Amino acid sequence: MAHQTPHLAPIPELYVSYESAQKLKVEAGNLVSHDLTPRQICDLELLMNGGFNPLKGFLSEADYDSVVETMRTTDGALWPMPVTLDVTEAFAETVELGQDIALRDQEGVILATMTVTDKWVPNKSREAEMVFGADDSAHPAVNYLHNQAGNVYLGGPVTGIQQPVHYDFKARRDTPNELRAYFRKMGWQRIVAFQTRNPLHRAHQELTFRAAREAQANLLIHPVVGMTKPGDVDHFTRVRCYEAVLDKYPSSTTHLSLLNLAMRMGGPREALWHALIRRNHGLTHFIVGRDHAGPGNNSQGEDFYGPYDAQELVRRHQEEIGIEMVDFKHMVYVQEKAQYYPIDEVPEGSTVLNISGTELRRRLAEGIEIPDWFSFPEVVKELRRTKPPRAKQGFTVFFTGFSGSGKSTIANALMVKLMEMGGRPVTLLDGDIVRKNLSSELGFSKEHRDLNIRRIGYVASEITKNGGIAICAPIAPYATTRRAVREDVESFGAFIEVHVDTSIEECERRDRKGLYKLAREGKIKEFTGISDPYDVPETPELRVQTEGADVDNCAHQVILKLESMGLIKG
Repeated sequence: MAHQTPHLAPIPELYVSYESAQKLKVEAGNLVSHDLTPRQICDLELLMNGGFNPLKGFLSEADYDSVVETMRTTDGALWPMPVTLDVTEAFAETVELGQDIALRDQEGVILATMTVTDKWVPNKSREAEMVFGADDSAHPAVNYLHNQAGNVYLGGPVTGIQQPVHYDFKARRDTPNELRAYFRKMGWQRIVAFQTRNPLHRAHQELTFRAAREAQANLLIHPVVGMTKPGDVDHFTRVRCYEAVLDKYPSSTTHLSLLNLAMRMGGPREALWHALIRRNHGLTHFIVGRDHAGPGNNSQGEDFYGPYDAQELVRRHQEEIGIEMVDFKHMVYVQEKAQYYPIDEVPEGSTVLNISGTELRRRLAEGIEIPDWFSFPEVVKELRRTKPPRAKQGFTVFFTGFSGSGKSTIANALMVKLMEMGGRPVTLLDGDIVRKNLSSELGFSKEHRDLNIRRIGYVASEITKNGGIAICAPIAPYATTRRAVREDVESFGAFIEVHVDTSIEECERRDRKGLYKLAREGKIKEFTGISDPYDVPETPELRVQTEGADVDNCAHQVILKLESMGLIKG
C-alpha cells in the first residue's frame, strides 16, 4: 500500500447515501421549507462537502456566541467566521425547536434538511464589532448584516441531500474530497494555494511561481466564485481570464479549481477562515496577501485593517490548523531589468513601473493601451470583451429637481441631441410615461414614490447593461433612494446625476400644470417643496441653472459633461 499523507485522506461530508437521499427527498416534501439566499447556498454547499469541517450544520446559539467572542466553537475548535442561517421573524414564528425544515434553492429544489435546535435574535452590532472590527456600514458584510440578513438566526445540524446545481464551469469545480483524490492521483504532497477574487496579471503569476518554488510545492490557483464584493469583476469574466493564463504555467505542477465561497471581506478573520477552508481541501501551504480580503475604506476614508494584520493572525494559528503560511511578496516591474522583483529586492537606482487597480480600470474604461509587461494580451482581451471603452458602454443620465424645474424639457432636448449623434439606442423614462407604463397602480405616498423611483432605476440599469442610454427625469426627492438607483446602475455602467437647480419660487411662478396652486390650497397632499421635503443632491455630477438660460444651453452642458467623461466622442 502506498504511503498515505493524512491531509489527503478523505474528509467527512454531511451527505447521506444516494438511496437515503431519494427517500429523504420524498419525506422532505412535507416539511416547512426555507428558500435559501444566494449567500446561504454558498455556505450550505461548503458545510455539506466538508469545506467547513468540523462544522456539522449552521451554528447553535452557544457556538455562535463563542465564535464571535473567541474565534472558537464551544468544544474549542478554531473557527473565526459565524456561519448562521438568518431568517425573517415571520418565518421563525412558524418553526418550533426540534423540528426538521427543508432547505431549498431558488428554484425550489431541496438541497438538505436541518434540525432546528436553536432560535435566537442576535446582537448584530456586537457581531459586526467583534468579527469585522467595526459596526460600520461602509463594510459590505456589516451592510449585509444590518440591511439584508434576517433578524432571527436558526441553528442546527444539516443532512445533505444533493449538491447545489451549477450550470457554469462544471469541470473546474472540485469538492474537498475531489481535490484530495486529484492530489493523491498526481502524487502531490506539498501544495500551495493562491486565493484570489481578481483576474491574474503578470505580477500575480510571478508571485505564485516564486511562492511555489520557495515552498518546493505544487500550485493550486483557487479563486472564489461564490460572492465577492459589489463592484468586483464578475466571476464569468474572471474564470475566462484564469483559463487564458493557465498555459503560462507548467501543466504538471499547477491546477485551477473554483471555490464556491461567499466572502465576507473580513480581513484577518477572513484570512484565517480561508486557511482553514484550504486545509480542508487538502492543501499544505497558503499564500496570505497584504490586507488579505480587505474591503477597502471605512466611513472615515481609512483602511479597515492594517496591511499585515491578516498575516499575523494566520501565522499565530498556522500550526494548529496544519497549514503553512507563505508570505505574499509584493512584486514590481523593474524597467532596466525587464523583469519582476519583490519590492524589497529592487536593485538600487532602478525605475519601478506599476499600474494600480484604479489605473487599470481607467485604462479599460477609456480604451487606453495596457502594456504587455503589466498583463497578458489574452487577459486584457477577455477584460475588454466585458468592458468595452466608455464611448461604447451604456450609461444613465438621471435628472432630479422640483416639479416644473425644467427636468423633462431638458431631458427631451438631450434625448434628441443624443439621437442625432447616433450609435446607441436612447430611452427616455420621464414621469408621465413611467406612471402610465410601469407604475399605473402607485399613488404619491413616500413608499409609492420610492417604489416608482426604484422601478425607474431597475429599467435604467437593464438599459445600461445592454449598452443603451437611459435618460430619467423624476423628481426623486429622497437621497437614499437616489443612492440605491446609482448602485443599481453603476454595476453596469456610468451614472450621471444632474441636479436641475431651479428655485421653488421660480417653479411656483412658472406652475405650468397648476400643481403648486392646488398644493397651496391643500388639494394635493405631500407635494415636494411645499408639504414634503426635497434632499438637495450634495455631489451631483452636474448642476444646471435654468433661470435665464435656454433649454438648448442646459442640454448642451450635459453633452459637454458626457464628453468630458469619455461617454460620447467629441
